[in-house]
Amino acid sequence: MKPRTDRNRESRARMRLISGRLREQRKKVAVPLKRGVFLVPATITSLGLLAGFYSLTSSVNQHFELAALMIALAFVCDGLDGRVARASRTSSQFGVEYDSLSDVVAFGVAPATLAYSWALRPLGSLAIVVSGLYVVCAALRLARFNVQTASADKRRFTGLPVPGAAAMLAGIVLAYSYFELNLPRTLCAVMTPLTLALAGLMISRVPYPSFKGLDLHKKAQIELMIAVLVVAAMLFAMPQFTWFAVATTYVLSGPYLLARGERIATVPAALKPVGAETSPLHKPAPERGKAS
Repeated sequence: MKPRTDRNRESRARMRLISGRLREQRKKVAVPLKRGVFLVPATITSLGLLAGFYSLTSSVNQHFELAALMIALAFVCDGLDGRVARASRTSSQFGVEYDSLSDVVAFGVAPATLAYSWALRPLGSLAIVVSGLYVVCAALRLARFNVQTASADKRRFTGLPVPGAAAMLAGIVLAYSYFELNLPRTLCAVMTPLTLALAGLMISRVPYPSFKGLDLHKKAQIELMIAVLVVAAMLFAMPQFTWFAVATTYVLSGPYLLARGERIATVPAALKPVGAETSPLHKPAPERGKAS
């Protein structure tokens, strides 16, 4: 009887220990914020969604520069909603899913419609195929991002982010308007392979820089501060061309990192989270003489 009594005491002690730890974790939970704060990220996401829809209708009505500006506005909203949610501690799975649905419209359907109405329409049925492939690749890229969010490296994206591809298409429209060009045949010939290339980069495994892990509290180098000031000044002086230049630089940064030897590595099966097939982690090129 004595060994059984000792076992009962040990089990009770373990239960008390577990319940005590649970109570401590509950105490550590932050004080819930006001209900109104939870509406702020969703409102910003909704503004981005409405901007994407307005871009869609503007493209149909052949107001192409306005459509590109609405995509740029959606881009700004997409960058704000997540940061506001994290700063106010109102991040939720609902917000993640709602943001993805908004991105499908603002950065998938709207840019594809803009490219079709502005440049690809002379191709006829082929234009529909090219634009449709862009939409499908954007949706696939967003779905892959949602699946791999928990195990993704904060420093690198796997493939071109959907907002980056949309910003590139909008930048081309803005630059075309800035230089007052009138080359419809050349435009169609250039936009067809470019749209397909952007679609391919979105679903590729090309590493792209991620600025989510950027710590704004750390001291920045003087060169970086000067570069930011120059870009800000150019945005005020010639915003259309500057948007195009910045978007082009980011799109080309992925192939540049790939040429330097950076790859998206696969996490071993033992380290994978439940339900995830692969995990995009930044892996620098192995040095000579070391196992990869």
